[in-house]
Amino acid sequence: METAESADAAEPANKYAMNILALDTATPVLSIALSDGKNTWYFEADAGNRHSEIIMAGIDTLLSTAGIQSKDLDMVACMKGPGSFTGLRIGYSIAKGLCLPFGITLAAVGTLDCMAYFRRDWNGYVVPAVDAKKRAYFTAFFEKGRRISHDMDAGVEHIAKCIAEFGARTYAAAHTAHENQVLLTGADAALLYEELVRRVPAETLHLDTCCTENYRKGYAKELLTLAPHHIEHTPLSGPEYIRKSDAEIEAGK
Repeated sequence: METAESADAAEPANKYAMNILALDTATPVLSIALSDGKNTWYFEADAGNRHSEIIMAGIDTLLSTAGIQSKDLDMVACMKGPGSFTGLRIGYSIAKGLCLPFGITLAAVGTLDCMAYFRRDWNGYVVPAVDAKKRAYFTAFFEKGRRISHDMDAGVEHIAKCIAEFGARTYAAAHTAHENQVLLTGADAALLYEELVRRVPAETLHLDTCCTENYRKGYAKELLTLAPHHIEHTPLSGPEYIRKSDAEIEAGK
């Protein structure tokens, strides 16, 4: 578990001079980031299903360390989804709980957008992955930080097919092999890589060095940066699920 830490003041998390709190609860790696526009404080824990037990302590630690009270926040951001059904609800609930009493702005950003933003400088396709269980992954395709596909709830065979289709399209347009390179990133990139490497040419597929089998990271810092551009304008907003819950499926909804 990482404790609160102060980032280099020369590299602010965002260009806006405001107090922003970002909550990443979409995957087992809980991460929280707080910025005052000049400095950033960060908390991360590979918490499994214990998000609800430790998230408030993490928030309190960052606010105390930064010398900021919750009523002085200008914005609270959370992950919109896809991701853990329960985790996303926890993030939204706490974000709304902080925003509504003080009229603080709420922002929500797509989980895969934050994961792809982390590797926006990659010269090729970036494919973030979150294990969706049932032999499928939540994923999407990005290029230079720009989304080029919708979020998918897809099996490995379909993802491999998409990689082949995007690669063929790029080669036909540019005839440059380096632009066919695919980088798997995100919470479960290592798991997807193990399955895809048998279906996609090895020279095309790459695993993010920050997303190995022994290390997973949170994306609250990326959420912090993207949040000002994804403001929620209705108090009724909530997580976006691209798969029905087991209860909905059993009820025939």
